[in-house]
Formats: sequence, C-alpha cells, structure tokens
Amino acid sequence: MIYELKETGRASALFAGWQDSVVWSALQGVMGKIYVDSLEKPESGVVMLGDFCFLSGKPESEVISGALANSASEEVILVPQNDDWAQMIVECYGEKAEKALRYAIKKEPGIFDLKQLQKVAQSLPGEYEMRLIDQELFEICRDTQWSKDLTANYESYSQYKEYGLGVCILTGGEVVAGISSYSGYGRRSDENLGCHGANIIFGTVDNDVMGEDVMVELKLR
Repeated sequence: MIYELKETGRASALFAGWQDSVVWSALQGVMGKIYVDSLEKPESGVVMLGDFCFLSGKPESEVISGALANSASEEVILVPQNDDWAQMIVECYGEKAEKALRYAIKKEPGIFDLKQLQKVAQSLPGEYEMRLIDQELFEICRDTQWSKDLTANYESYSQYKEYGLGVCILTGGEVVAGISSYSGYGRRSDENLGCHGANIIFGTVDNDVMGEDVMVELKLR
C-alpha cells in the first residue's frame, strides 16, 4: 500500500538528484502528487503528474502497482530512477512493459541560441501566426482533442499564467501547432509539443540543447 504525502517537502531527500521539472513541481507543492511507502519514514516513492510516474528510492513492487491504481491515464509512463527499478517493472509486468529511451531539453541558463531561434521564428510562412498562450488559447487547447495535453495538467488559467508558458501557431484563426510547459516549477518548465494533422512547422533544433536522459520509460498498456 502507498500513501499520498501532503507535506511534499519531506520527500526532498527521497527524490534528490532528479533533473526533471515534474519532480520539482511536486516537491514544491505546485502540481502533481507524491505517494510513498510510509508517511513516517518514506524509503520508496513515486511522483505522479499526467501520464508520468517517477519512481525513486528503494525499489518496491507495491509502489509500482499503487501508482497504476492511482493513475487516471489509460497509458502510464513509468520513469525508473535506476536499473533496479527498471528491472522490477519488467519482473512485475513482463511484455506489457514497453521500454523506450527518453530525451529532454537541457535546463541550464543560456543553453539556447537566441539568434537561431529568432531566425526560425522569422522564417514562419506568411499564412501562419505565432502567439503566446493567453486565456483564450488556453481554453481552446483544453477543448480541442489533439491539443488538450498542452494545458491539461493545469487546474486553471490563473495557475498556468503563474507557472506555465507556451506558444501556439495559428492559420486562418485555427490553432495548428503548439508547445507548452508540461509542468511548472519557479522559472523552469518541461515542454510538451503538439501538431495538428498535416500542419507541421519545421525548424532546426541545436543538438546542444537536447540531452539524452539516462532514464527509460516503460509504457503499460
């Protein structure tokens, strides 16, 4: 059995070393939930937000099964802290677990080439418009099937305005592509990218801003 930890700061040691804003968001109590094996002395736990579950501490099968039981998602992405957690997932679920390599945008200050980004933005074809996600676009994204994940983790626009950041591309007044923070922690965020149908805007991404995450995902279907 696992228990929801309301005093999220108490899990700081358990999740020390994670470089992911979903974990930071939960530890700060901004968004997401933390479940642990013991409220008094947690040794194993999971951070949960949207489709993602970050497993940390002492590998325990009950934490994995508890995470799945508390998830509202049809497909869950389990991110193990280390190989021991990954092996336990495989032992528990076998072929139901699909292993995949995960990449993340680096979070160090100054990692982006601003001139390159401006060049890409200015190359946008004339029929397209780029707009920051305001309250109108926030609601449109939530109400549209393909783009709902862009803002789905935020309880309201006021929370998104404080912790989130995103941009949509429109043509003819319709949102056709977007990128938005999956979660927010202070001034940092992890991005979620979405495109609709054939409307895909191509640009270049500097390899220096993409980091290979040593973690893996295991999708349980």
